Amino acid sequence: MTSVRAAAMGLLLVVCVCVTGCGSSTTLAPAAPQAASTTQGASSTATGTSAPATTTAAPRPRPAPRPPRPRGPSPGSLPQTDQVPSAATAQFHAHMAALWKGMTTGSLEPALPAFFPEGAYTQLKAIASPQGDFTGRLEADYRLDLLAAHALLGAHAANARLIDVVVPSGYAHWVPPGVCDNSVGYYETPNSRLVYREDGQIRSLGVASMISWRGVWYVIHLGAILRNGYGGVVDDPESGTGTPGSSSTC
Repeated sequence: MTSVRAAAMGLLLVVCVCVTGCGSSTTLAPAAPQAASTTQGASSTATGTSAPATTTAAPRPRPAPRPPRPRGPSPGSLPQTDQVPSAATAQFHAHMAALWKGMTTGSLEPALPAFFPEGAYTQLKAIASPQGDFTGRLEADYRLDLLAAHALLGAHAANARLIDVVVPSGYAHWVPPGVCDNSVGYYETPNSRLVYREDGQIRSLGVASMISWRGVWYVIHLGAILRNGYGGVVDDPESGTGTPGSSSTC
């Protein structure tokens, strides 16, 4: 009788253990590890203990692709042509956008694509040191004129929007070699207008002179061709679109 009761108690104990620890379960497939997350390892079948936690590192982001570099030689390293420049090309619009960026930021570097190439200037000028004249005079004046235009735009310069560029093609003319210490010829057009909107008002300012290289317009004098003293100049700022005028320049 005692052995039967003991056996029954043992069976009851097994049933209790099974009810509390061996209930119905659903086997889940192990979840795939996620980036930058900590996951617990599956139970070890050999020891019945949990494997130590493992950390999966986030994948390193790929660097952004670099913009393609222009192919071929720079325009300034190529010889001049007698191609008539146009203000209706994508390249010209890109140059004017660069010029406007320099004005709104007061910085030279963004506006350099619109400026006459140094290599072209060294071919153009029959003077002792065209490189020195380019950096010491032309580029220096360009920087000062950009700063002056930026000051004119004022505190809301970043909100000013370029809406039109008026190039007086009727005033464009060919400047032959031998004029103004030039060894090669080029087209020149004076007094173009940059028309912009700022604070709800239409305003404009001038570009004193643009000249061509290989059929492309470039700024050579922004605020003034001739200037008195050292300082930036804004060419003919006006309310409204303004009116381009003719001038005899090199």
